[in-house]
Amino acid sequence: MADIRYTRDHEYVRLDGDVATVGITDYAQRQLGDVVFVDLPAIGKKVTKGGDAAVVESVKAASEVYAPLTGEIVAVNAALSDAPATVNEDATGKGWFVKIRIADTGELADLMDQAAYDAYVASLG
Repeated sequence: MADIRYTRDHEYVRLDGDVATVGITDYAQRQLGDVVFVDLPAIGKKVTKGGDAAVVESVKAASEVYAPLTGEIVAVNAALSDAPATVNEDATGKGWFVKIRIADTGELADLMDQAAYDAYVASLG
């Protein structure tokens, strides 16, 4: 099974070798409400950890999706253009946003595992 890590901004990272599949967590999609639009970057775009990677818009708000790792966008989930509600239906599966070829695997140490993320979410009240 792929190794999954989390950020404090509620992005998940599913690792497969040096490629990270990135999306928002179930917690984040519940907070956003119905997702109506997803703006994805171009393949080949270089992203920096903490920088903008995508934008997700819901009936409540528009939110940045931050790059959890530095690297290059190697794939985007183009299906979200026609079906943005997939993010609500399957956030950590078919609702992924981008795939990043990781430039610095050392950055993985800053991400939380499932137990740490669950504790973090619980602390938010």
